[in-house]
Amino acid sequence: MTNYTKKISDIPFSVLDLSPIVDGDTPADAFHKTLELAQHAEKLGYVRYWLAEHHNMPFIASSATAVVIGHVAAGTSRIRVGSGGIMLPNHSPLVIAEQFGTLESLHPGRIDLGLGRAPGTDQLTARALRRDLRSTGDDFPEQLAELRSYFNPTLAPEKKHVKAVPGEGLNIPIWLLGSSGYSAQLAGELGLPFAFASHFSPHNTLPALELYRRAFKPSGVLEKPYAMVGLNIIAAETDKQARRLATTLQQQFLNLMRGNLAPLQPPVDDIREVASSYELEALQDQLGSSIIGSPQTVKEKLKTFIEDSRVDEIIAVSQIFDQKARLQSYEFLAEIIKG
Repeated sequence: MTNYTKKISDIPFSVLDLSPIVDGDTPADAFHKTLELAQHAEKLGYVRYWLAEHHNMPFIASSATAVVIGHVAAGTSRIRVGSGGIMLPNHSPLVIAEQFGTLESLHPGRIDLGLGRAPGTDQLTARALRRDLRSTGDDFPEQLAELRSYFNPTLAPEKKHVKAVPGEGLNIPIWLLGSSGYSAQLAGELGLPFAFASHFSPHNTLPALELYRRAFKPSGVLEKPYAMVGLNIIAAETDKQARRLATTLQQQFLNLMRGNLAPLQPPVDDIREVASSYELEALQDQLGSSIIGSPQTVKEKLKTFIEDSRVDEIIAVSQIFDQKARLQSYEFLAEIIKG
C-alpha cells in the first residue's frame, strides 16, 4: 500500500444511475432525467454510464436494463454505456448475449456488460422472474461460462450449433459485480474486471478487493487486476447542503428497512428527526463509505479512500431528489477530478 501513488486525477470516474423515481414523478420522468444526466456526464468527461437491474421497487425505473441502456446510448455519442449490473440468474444467457450483441452492433465499442448473481429484488419477485424456480444463483459460474461462449464460441466448441445473432464474435467487456467475496474470487480466477458495491456494502470493500487481487490470474482479457468501486458521492457548495441532500438516500434505505416501498423522498433538515437511534446505526453500517460534503471535503475523503483501496476506477452514485442538484453534484466531482 505504501507504494501506491495514484492521485484523484489519475483515476477514471464513471456514473452509476438507478433511474430513480422521485416522489411526484413517473417512470417516464425518470428516463428523461437519466438521459439528461448521461449527456451531462459525457460533456464532463466521465468514462462510462451504467444502469442497474432492480425489480418491484417503486423508486427505481431501470428494471428493463438493456432497453434503458439503448435509450442512453442512442442519446449520447462517446461515453461507454452498460449494466451495473444485469442479474444473470434472472435471465437466459442466450437472451443476454443477444440483447448486448444488439446493443454493441448499434453502438460499436461503447457497451459494457456488468453481471451480478443476486436477484436484485425480493424473493417473491425473484420467483416470478426466474425461468427455473429452483435456481438460487449457485449455478452462476456455469451461466457465466455459457454466456461468454456465445460471444466467443471457442470457449465451448461443443455448443457451436447454438449461436447468438447478433453477439457471436463481438468484443463486449464483461465485468463481475459483487458485494461480498464470491464474485471477487471468481473474477480474479477468470481474469475479468471486478466492480464492488461499496455504496451499500462498505465493510466488505477492502477484503473483497484484496481477495480479487490475490486470486487474479492473467487471461486473454486482462494481464493484471482491474477493480472499480461504487461509491455514494454527494457534493454541494457546503457540507451542510450536501448532508441535507444526502437525507434522500438515507430515507431510501430507511424505507427499505421498514418495508415501505416508496418513491425517493425530498430531503429533510436533519435525518435524526425521522430515524431512531437503532436505524441511524443501521444506516451507518450500510452507507458508511459514502462521501458527502463540499468540494474540499469530498476531495479529502476521496484521496483517503483511493489510498486505502488502491482502486483502479470509481463509479459514483448520487441518489439526489432535485435534478438540478444532482447535475451540480457531478459537476463538482468533475472539477475535483480535474484538480
